[in-house]
Amino acid sequence: MGTKGRAIVGVNVNKLIGEMNKALADEWLAYYQYWVGAKVAVGPMREAVVAELEQHATEELNHAVMLVNRIIQLGGEPIIEPKEWYKLTNCGYSAPKDPKVKKLLKQNIEGEQCAISVYSKLIKMVEGKDPISYNMFVSILADEVEHEEDLQALVEDMKDLK
Repeated sequence: MGTKGRAIVGVNVNKLIGEMNKALADEWLAYYQYWVGAKVAVGPMREAVVAELEQHATEELNHAVMLVNRIIQLGGEPIIEPKEWYKLTNCGYSAPKDPKVKKLLKQNIEGEQCAISVYSKLIKMVEGKDPISYNMFVSILADEVEHEEDLQALVEDMKDLK
């Protein structure tokens, strides 16, 4: 990162990079949770659920790309060992041991709720101090809120099935 670009960041850059790597671990685990869930899903409205899970997987992967790029811009090193994901994660990983769509939706809603909390905290951390990271976190938060809404709408749609 350029000297001036790093100098305008009004927070401890190393702490911010650490928090961003935790979020990066979350995004990789969320990506895989969505991706594998889409492969094993069974039950009512399977096609709609799979389509939503696949779309969310792609968006989580995009979040990971954004985080990696910003970590590098800040002069940091993104997580390079997948085994570190479990050590750093805020939100964990819920393996789709029960592939029923309702269970998958519940697991992913919980993951999105955690992500909403993570990005809300990151926004507060950099608000007024790092406009680049702030705007990125706001963008990711908007996606996470939309994901939660999408998944909860599918759950609601299933309530009407007989």
